[in-house]
Amino acid sequence: MPKPVNVRVTTMDAELEFAIQPSTTGKQLFDQVVKTIGLREIWFFGLQYIDDKNFPTWLKLNKKVLGQEIKKENPMQFKFRAKFFPEDVSEELVQDITQRLFFMQVKDAILSDEVYCPPETCVLLASYSVQAKYGDYKADIHKPGFLANDRLLPQRVMDQHSLTRELWEERITNWYKEHKGLIREDCMLEYLKISQDLEMYGVSYFDIKNKKSTELFLGVDALGLNIYEKSDKLTPKIGFPWSEIRNISFNDKKFIIKPIDKKAPDFTFLAPRLRINKRILALCMGNHELYMRRRKPDTIEVQQMKAQAREERENKMRDRAQLQKERQAREDAERQKQELENRLARFENESVEARAQLKEAESRSEELEVEKRAAREEAEELARRKQEAEEEKLRLEDEINAERQNKEEILALRLQQEEEAKQIQDEVERQKERAARVEAELEEVRQQEAAARAELAAVYSMPQQLHVVEHNYDDNEENVEGGTTQDDLLDEETALNLSRPEEDRVTAAEKNKHLQAQLASLSVELEKSGQKQTQYDVIFRENMRKGQDKYKTLKQIRQGNTKQRIDEFESM
Repeated sequence: MPKPVNVRVTTMDAELEFAIQPSTTGKQLFDQVVKTIGLREIWFFGLQYIDDKNFPTWLKLNKKVLGQEIKKENPMQFKFRAKFFPEDVSEELVQDITQRLFFMQVKDAILSDEVYCPPETCVLLASYSVQAKYGDYKADIHKPGFLANDRLLPQRVMDQHSLTRELWEERITNWYKEHKGLIREDCMLEYLKISQDLEMYGVSYFDIKNKKSTELFLGVDALGLNIYEKSDKLTPKIGFPWSEIRNISFNDKKFIIKPIDKKAPDFTFLAPRLRINKRILALCMGNHELYMRRRKPDTIEVQQMKAQAREERENKMRDRAQLQKERQAREDAERQKQELENRLARFENESVEARAQLKEAESRSEELEVEKRAAREEAEELARRKQEAEEEKLRLEDEINAERQNKEEILALRLQQEEEAKQIQDEVERQKERAARVEAELEEVRQQEAAARAELAAVYSMPQQLHVVEHNYDDNEENVEGGTTQDDLLDEETALNLSRPEEDRVTAAEKNKHLQAQLASLSVELEKSGQKQTQYDVIFRENMRKGQDKYKTLKQIRQGNTKQRIDEFESM
């Protein structure tokens, strides 16, 4: 029997270990991973590895794992990552786990500076990240320094401004306070909605040359192909939406794109290596397929997922509301208990004071008795002053009677206070019993929620038809040399009916005037503390000054017919 091979798959928040057979295909390993983590929106993701030439490569699902050019390690190393990105995260990401995986991957790309993000937007994104991790801001818990060990900003941003870590934390916390009430899932979605407006979000860049051998970047993303100058990955110069592309192919290092417009010439460029063209082709096919899916009605499988996600979200909101209600009841009970304990302490203090007064009265009474005896002795000795002594005696007796009456009143007050203290103690015990019942009910709700999640994970099925289709070309470069590998993407009739709503989209900041004003204010403040700007900072500020953003630029670079844009590319 063949010896199993150990495999380690690293997701954004876990490490998974598998033992596979030599005959195991990429799809079998991929399906095992997504089943383990409970993921159903599988079409966005892939398994990435470092090949034997130290290039990052995506595992082909239709081939055996051991038949691909994977670096020989024990265990074999793979990363589970998003390979394709949605056009609109709020519309396309259904499952909570899908949102979480995208959130962590996009956050990592921003913090490592793989995706450029302006400083003020970095602070805003950090505040959503803090809300997702810590929940609502509480001044008694989230004291200065509570973010000291969190990685929240790119090192570039911290290096180029003369602000201490404490000052950065203060600015992040100011925004964090405004997110009160946002649950973890909503924070991650807001983070992604802002991130998807960044120019480098979801773009795979490749080195290419045109016929004039000018070195350029090709950007492949969910919306199409864009051409960038070598010095600027933020601002594409020419764009081709997927709806304009009929066929893509490559022959050796030459990549050929045939437009829908038959009057336009082929769009061709050269890649430095054959394997780069293979990756470009695979990304183009996958992005194009998802582009077409979005413009068709959802499949039954996706409709069911969305309906299930809505139902789960409604159930979660009801459960959270119930938990919040019970938590509030528990806090009220605790507050009442504290008030009763305070009253009891107050009565105990008053009782102590009453006992002290009683003791003082008893002491005074004893003193009066001594005085009485002295007076009697004096009366016996001083007969001639008997009348004065008798009068003194009567006076003293009156005082003694008054003191005795006062003593009785104090004793009665003490008995009354002790009775009230006993009643308060009984009420405290009842409140403790009520708090214990609420805590038990809260634990039961938590156990029911955990059981529901476990039952939901158990019934998930793996939809076999939802994988992005892969091309079946050979990995070995020498087997492709001299031949052409191609795929037809679109016919002219279908292309005419495709919508391009992305050209009229507005950014999240532009939709929210308050947020826009806050970003502008923080931008001005940070510019004053900025010591130096990077090349991309300068480019971004210039685009802002011109009123350009990601979607306005996209609309602008797609203007003119296809032939004009291809001619412009060749003249670069």
